[in-house]
Amino acid sequence: MAKKVNITPLHDRVLVEAAEAETTSAGGIIIPDTATEKPQRGKIIAVGNGKPDEPMTVKVGNTVLYGKYAGTELNVDGTDYLIMRESDILAIV
Repeated sequence: MAKKVNITPLHDRVLVEAAEAETTSAGGIIIPDTATEKPQRGKIIAVGNGKPDEPMTVKVGNTVLYGKYAGTELNVDGTDYLIMRESDILAIV
């Protein structure tokens, strides 16, 4: 179930809630906060209307992969989100 947020992205932009950073490695080693990497996976929370000649291909609720430095970070009601263009999304998982 998607969260209800009072933000509506414009045109070809999407609002993404980033997944939690991994705190343990595959071998069970605990990774300290200073060594964790920024996640590159997230869930679509809101979608814009798209451009007149290009409809949006992602939908609310999709899990997506995006570039490491994609999007602009913002905090709404204590929750961190990324707002980015649809072209910054690499894949739908």
